Amino acid sequence: MRRRMFMLLTLMCAAFLLAPLSAAARQEPFFIHVDVEQKRLTLWQGDELIRQYTVATGAWATPTPVGVFTITHRFSGQMGGFGTCFLGLNVPWGDFGIHGTNKPESIGYDASHGCIRMQVHDAEELYALVPNGTKVVIECGSYGELGTSLRTLQNGDRSSMVRAVQRKLRALGFYHGWPDGIFGAGTQKAVDQARKAFGLTPNGLVDWSLYMALGLTLFE
Repeated sequence: MRRRMFMLLTLMCAAFLLAPLSAAARQEPFFIHVDVEQKRLTLWQGDELIRQYTVATGAWATPTPVGVFTITHRFSGQMGGFGTCFLGLNVPWGDFGIHGTNKPESIGYDASHGCIRMQVHDAEELYALVPNGTKVVIECGSYGELGTSLRTLQNGDRSSMVRAVQRKLRALGFYHGWPDGIFGAGTQKAVDQARKAFGLTPNGLVDWSLYMALGLTLFE
């Protein structure tokens, strides 16, 4: 009898402890997908589409970072250039995020300094839905971090394309730093070493000839 009661109590305790875990397991995390070309932000929860918004993305000279990032910080306040709220991303080479705007006419265009702009009411809705730690996947075309064109890069540039070049230089043994998307002295040294190795003038530039020598093309 005592053994039966012990087993019953054990099962009841197990059910009590596991019930919250099962409920939590059913709660799928959010993630955000941004299509730069389509100017579309999609919010997913697991495999369920929750919301879609039209957005503005970076202008030609200040492109939106491409890659996989995380929302790490946020703030909200009075109406300003960021609308009324800001969701910050852990982009290594700059301060980028998802936010509202006081220029609603820019939505749907390449207009920002790299951030993802939303209508104020859309940004407020997203801000209320997603927590810090939410994954954000930003894509631009079919070519990964290279985007849609091969731009000439030089010391001082910061972008996803710089990070793609750093990764290739690192794989080939020219660059020994961390691919952070920041074209500094270490990257320039690696670029010049690679250019010399490939018989190119060591001018510090990542241009078409170096892209081709590295085998780093839009079809990478």
